[in-house]
Amino acid sequence: MTVLPAAPVRRAAFHSLTVAAVRRLTEDAVEVTFAVPPELADAYGYLPGQYVALRTVLEGTELRRSYSICAEPRPGELKVAVKRDLGGLFSSWVNEHLKAGDMLDVMSPAGSFTVRPVSGMAAEQARGQVFAAVAAGSGITPVIAIARSVLASSEHTRFDLVYANKAAMDVMFLEELADLKDRYPSRFAVHHVLSREQRISPLLSGRLNAEKITSFIDTVLPADAVDEWFLCGPFDLVQLCRDALAERGIDPARVRFELFTTGRPDRPEGSAGRPVVPDSAGASYDIAFRLDGLQGKVSSPVHARESVLNAALRVRPDVPFACAGGVCGTCRAKLVTGTVEMEENYALEPEELERGYILTCQSRPTSPSVTVDYDA
Repeated sequence: MTVLPAAPVRRAAFHSLTVAAVRRLTEDAVEVTFAVPPELADAYGYLPGQYVALRTVLEGTELRRSYSICAEPRPGELKVAVKRDLGGLFSSWVNEHLKAGDMLDVMSPAGSFTVRPVSGMAAEQARGQVFAAVAAGSGITPVIAIARSVLASSEHTRFDLVYANKAAMDVMFLEELADLKDRYPSRFAVHHVLSREQRISPLLSGRLNAEKITSFIDTVLPADAVDEWFLCGPFDLVQLCRDALAERGIDPARVRFELFTTGRPDRPEGSAGRPVVPDSAGASYDIAFRLDGLQGKVSSPVHARESVLNAALRVRPDVPFACAGGVCGTCRAKLVTGTVEMEENYALEPEELERGYILTCQSRPTSPSVTVDYDA
């Protein structure tokens, strides 16, 4: 039966880990293996589908980028896949210069893009679960880890995957996916969609648009039988899939999604927050926050329209964040007092919102004073 534990809840923290290996996946992607020493084993325990943030300084600027863990949990190691982004300083550096023996700051694993845990009677009912996933490009990285784990956990589990890329040469983990198919021929199916190569089936050729997604759901993927859906890729593709599933009455609680980008590159500058010009004569917000048991306070000029995260970073460089785009959830905190306006949210679950959690990278004060708790 497919029974996986709940994701550990912990405050994200960076540690320097040694790069054990760098393996070329495609012309523009590598798999990086980090060695995890025994004393950090608990800090780097993770569930398939979770991610880590990597941190380094390039050209005098601190950069942080989040990458999904691409392998099922194994003692002593952690693997991520990094695909080069067009113009991406960090991803290009990893692909061109990172090598075995280098040290890199790695944040402890986080994220909720995982199989929902079941226990008790629910565990008995989990026998024979069916999973389906739609991924594009590097969106395969958390999905392949999830597929490997659930297929190995039960001889009755089925996993169907639609994987979109430009061309065959761009397919990450091509051999690993073929191995999964050989190992579980009756329980794992992968449908490769190539936008720039002609394939035998029209459904597998061309861009994965709304029409193709609908066709897959109606004719290939056992939509009504799927217990849990996993969607990972660019915003437009994920949203098209969510809309198609919603139109067919699929319960949103059964649809998990993760975005690698929202198409908005704005992010805090390094670990200090973007500069803010004080305005002693103007109005300001009073922002208080709790982090690692310590209280912090900062004044934020109203005219600056800065986020809670940006303000906090100006007085506490160790405030946790990774993407700063509302995608990863690393900057999550509980709103204790005051009100905020959260511009975007692609990371928090509905139940987290109900309990008062916010993404501080996307939240701006709307009351004179605001208090948040990163430790909650």
